[in-house]
Amino acid sequence: MIELFVKETLFIPDDYQKTIYDINYDQLAASGIKTILMDLDNTIIPYDESHASSQIMTLFKSVLAKGLVIIIISNNHGQRVKGFAEEVGCPFVQRAKKPLSYGFIKAVKLGDTTNPAQICVIGDQLMTDIWGSKRLGYRGILVNAIKRNTEKWFTRLNRRLEQKILLIIQKKHPEIYNKLHLVEKR
Repeated sequence: MIELFVKETLFIPDDYQKTIYDINYDQLAASGIKTILMDLDNTIIPYDESHASSQIMTLFKSVLAKGLVIIIISNNHGQRVKGFAEEVGCPFVQRAKKPLSYGFIKAVKLGDTTNPAQICVIGDQLMTDIWGSKRLGYRGILVNAIKRNTEKWFTRLNRRLEQKILLIIQKKHPEIYNKLHLVEKR
C-alpha cells in the first residue's frame, strides 16, 4: 500500500558509509561539492551526548580545511544544536522540519552555494535526511545511526516507515539495496 504513495528512488542515497569518519571528503570536494548539510543526532553524536569529542573536532577541522562548508541541520531544538554548532565552529539550523524543504533551504542560505549539484546532505535517516535531500536535488549520504536505543519516539516511528521503504527498494532495486549494504545496516 505504501508503494502507491511513495517514489522509492527518492529514498535511495547516493552513497552509504558506516560513519561520518568513513566518508571521502576529498572526493566530495573534487566532485564539486561545496556545502555539506550534516545532521546532528545519531549522525555526529548520539542523543544522549551534547559535546564534540576530540575525534569530531579533528574531523571538522580537516573537512573545513578542504574548503568545504559544514552546516549542522537538525530537527532538534534549543541549546543542544546551538551549543554543539558553536563548539565546532559551524553555522546551524535547528527545528529544520526535515524532510520538508524549509530547513534545507534555510541551511543552504548559510553556505557558499545554492546550486543543488554542489550540496551534500549527510544523515542517518532515509525518512528525513535522504528523502529531504533527494527531493531538492542534493546529493545524499546515509550513515549508520550511532546509538539507536536513545532515539526519540518519533524517530522510532520513522524507522518503522523506513523498513517498509527498504522492502520496496529491496524488491524493485535489489542491486542497489545490496550495493549500499543496507541489508546489514538496517
